[in-house]
Amino acid sequence: MSDPAVGLTLLAVLFLCLAAGLWIALSLVAVAAVALAVFSNASVGLNLAVTFWGHSHSWSLTALPLFILMGEILLRSRLSRDMFDGLAPWLEGLPGRLLHVNVLGCAIFAAVSGSSAATAATIGKMSVPELAARGYPEGLILGTLAGSATLGLLLTPSNILIVYGVATEQSIARLFVAGLIPGALLVGLFSAYVAVRAWLEPGLVPVEGIRLTLAEKLWRARGLIPVALLISGVIGAIYTGLASPTDAAALGVLLSALLAALSGGFTKSHFLDALLSAARTSCMIAFILLGAAFLAVAMGFTGLPRNLAHWIGEMGLSPYTLLAVLTVFFIVLGLFLDGISVVVLTSSSIMPMVLAGGSDPIWFGIYLVRVVEMSQITPPVGFNLFVIQGLTGIDILRIAKAALPFFCLLLCAVVLITIFPQIVTALPSAMGR
Repeated sequence: MSDPAVGLTLLAVLFLCLAAGLWIALSLVAVAAVALAVFSNASVGLNLAVTFWGHSHSWSLTALPLFILMGEILLRSRLSRDMFDGLAPWLEGLPGRLLHVNVLGCAIFAAVSGSSAATAATIGKMSVPELAARGYPEGLILGTLAGSATLGLLLTPSNILIVYGVATEQSIARLFVAGLIPGALLVGLFSAYVAVRAWLEPGLVPVEGIRLTLAEKLWRARGLIPVALLISGVIGAIYTGLASPTDAAALGVLLSALLAALSGGFTKSHFLDALLSAARTSCMIAFILLGAAFLAVAMGFTGLPRNLAHWIGEMGLSPYTLLAVLTVFFIVLGLFLDGISVVVLTSSSIMPMVLAGGSDPIWFGIYLVRVVEMSQITPPVGFNLFVIQGLTGIDILRIAKAALPFFCLLLCAVVLITIFPQIVTALPSAMGR
């Protein structure tokens, strides 16, 4: 059977499994088993056992459940509310006023949670009722929240960057550092959009009647100190080389638990809930990774990735054309699958052609996460949209419409890092190998 026929057959098996409601991890295992049994002479059982055993004790992957636990602890503590209260007084003088709290609040919480959904849920619980009560427009409230929450996939400690690093055997520390400037760029684009909208439509944003003195602003800003310490402790330890991502994750869990306890309101039951939630999420991701690893082994036996890369190479596509095609491919795939699934499904097949096209694997990791971010705010499987719908009860299509400008800004950011790859590679290059 020809390679296109093999690929279409396996793709049909995958969609059949997903349509039947099978877990993504089990769907990947099923596709791999069919590939080995039908299109190769390799043993299904032997390769399944060896792959699962070999990929189940990755030291790099240890950082993932620790960072997830850190985010779950913060989600249940008062630190997030203190952060909101500390930011608000400083942003009232900007065009767009408190709408910037959504942007910066999501950026700060993303930098300590690593989860897009957790960022949307935590900041949304605080900001949506407050902004709605003050008369801010619904579209901008929902749009800034949905768009800015996607930073949870990019900023340290991004769970999806850990998954990409493990799947492609890239340095997780370098990936974390590579996401800092692109993340800051995205924050700037979102804030600039809010400011321009408010400047063009003066009546869009309500005028606040309360003005605080500098002393009062500084007093409220004390709530930012614990979060600032946590961010600087985790990111600083990685960037300076004092700790590996796994060590920094352990430090983050310790600091987050300590700060949550000191802030008050964080009980033993909250900690147990955080442990159970982190365990469920970590097991789900680990199972998907194992299934993806087995699929990668099966694809190696069929020769599909190698032949696909050779076929793409023979087409003579320019690097920009290849990236444009991949961008459309990932956006379409993201309409039906979550971000982590997109990464583990495609990494083994896409990387050979990406490397053949001359792209840096660290740069491509940030590019991939940036494109996957876009799928978080696109129906029908935009996780951020579902989270915000659960918080507000607003129809998901209205939320998607509000998020559309921020989808365009994410696309603009993809174009910028493609034209100027130094935005991504500058800091990792400064770290050295």
